[in-house]
Amino acid sequence: MQLAQVTLVVRDYDEAIAFYVDAVGFDLAEDVDLGGGTRWVVVRPPGGAAGLLLAQAGDDAQRARIGDQTGGRVGFFLHTDDFATTHARMQGAGVHFLEEPRFEPYGTVAVFEDLYGNKWDLIQPADPS
Repeated sequence: MQLAQVTLVVRDYDEAIAFYVDAVGFDLAEDVDLGGGTRWVVVRPPGGAAGLLLAQAGDDAQRARIGDQTGGRVGFFLHTDDFATTHARMQGAGVHFLEEPRFEPYGTVAVFEDLYGNKWDLIQPADPS
């Protein structure tokens, strides 16, 4: 088995696609019109197996969860093989980092927010050797 995708509730499909593709650097894997204003939109890191299903909020209860799907905790973890380059590219594209990069036993990490306030860790895992 493998994890295929995780749903992320968003305000608007197109603004979410623009952020995750243009600023974060994901690929747009799928964008299918399902009718009635609903789309099947999946973005994923280049070469990544798991993706984010961007689900536009359809009612007030869903809109209330935008940006707070994990209760303010870091809820998403993005690995990179080159932290410095990825971090600089993302900053240059306007991604808001909440802290300076830090070194932990598990790797180099910095927390950033998506356009809705969801928190992500950008991590270059430590070399296991």
